[in-house]
Amino acid sequence: MNVTHLECANCHKNYEANKLQNLCKECGKPLLVRYDLEKAAETLTKDSLKLREPNLWRYSEVLPVENEENIVSFGEGLTPLLKTKNLAEKLSIKLNLFIKDESQNPTQSFKARGMTAAVSMAKELGVKKVAAPSAGNAAGALSAYASRAEMQSFLFMPSDTPRANIIECEQTGADVTLVDGLITDCGKIVAERKDAEGWFDVSTLKEPYRVEGKKTMGYELAEQFGWNLPDVILYPTGGGTGLIGMWKAFDEMETMGWIDSFRPRLVSVQSIGCAPIVRAFHEGDRFATEWSNAETVASGLRVPKAIGDFLILDALRQSNGTAIAVSDEELINAVKEIGTSEGLFCAPEGAACLPALRKLIEQNLVKENERVVIFNTGAGVKYLECF
Repeated sequence: MNVTHLECANCHKNYEANKLQNLCKECGKPLLVRYDLEKAAETLTKDSLKLREPNLWRYSEVLPVENEENIVSFGEGLTPLLKTKNLAEKLSIKLNLFIKDESQNPTQSFKARGMTAAVSMAKELGVKKVAAPSAGNAAGALSAYASRAEMQSFLFMPSDTPRANIIECEQTGADVTLVDGLITDCGKIVAERKDAEGWFDVSTLKEPYRVEGKKTMGYELAEQFGWNLPDVILYPTGGGTGLIGMWKAFDEMETMGWIDSFRPRLVSVQSIGCAPIVRAFHEGDRFATEWSNAETVASGLRVPKAIGDFLILDALRQSNGTAIAVSDEELINAVKEIGTSEGLFCAPEGAACLPALRKLIEQNLVKENERVVIFNTGAGVKYLECF
């Protein structure tokens, strides 16, 4: 294992990596895994990847598990990067438009990436019970990976979570509690009960490892583009772990000499019914205040307060990116437009990136012939109530 320590993303206090850790004890912010990247680069090379298994554990030197016997996997990662033709022709300018289709992960969403890393590390550190709040897909992934690891999982979801997610958790062994409220209300229950119940809290960014699984999206993009990153990445943002993880991956790859200092412009996409990152970005704030009365049919975007808000906002600004909100009507219409154009039944969250892209084009923030990547974070089939 090349992990050297854990570091608070805010105050930079260091913590031991071989112990269960949640948030920084000094400032209450997320901890990030740090590696000896010089050592990692001795065996993790561009050439070595050509001979490795087609899943995210191909990047094992920059993932936290020490003993590979503790890896809990369904073969997640290395999802398709699909170049669009029909959809790109509908835009007002000529673009090289790609969709990174995360719906082809196990449990049908990008959440599988985070949970394979988090549950594998929990197993390595002796955890028997895990708990988390979820708007849907994270719960489905945690339930599946926990069962595969012979752990108990305790999941708290808003009562209006898409029914497919609830059934998925029940059928893969989780103890499911539905809560009249939002994901933040569910998170409060986990925080209040975890010590007495003996649960390890694997809430978004409240432990250090889910982001490590998510960062592999950044490694894959670089590999799939021949080590030349795209110009623009549009990413649907709830908790924001995907954006944070990819930004971390880009820095790691540059340190190892795989890429240069060029970075894509990152675009955070939210719903106008819950847009705390968009508001904070345009008001110049480093931390996002909680969004009141959050409401959107895209359940993964209904996160009124993200603990990693400052990391998302830092990445957007450092990349010269931006944040855009779209309406529920726009994102639902986009599901059908992408489906009829490219044959992908996207999650509403992923589809939200299409109207966001059109707004960028209107504002002259995307140029002719640039390479643009939309992330479809999940499968539309889990959101049938939306249609």
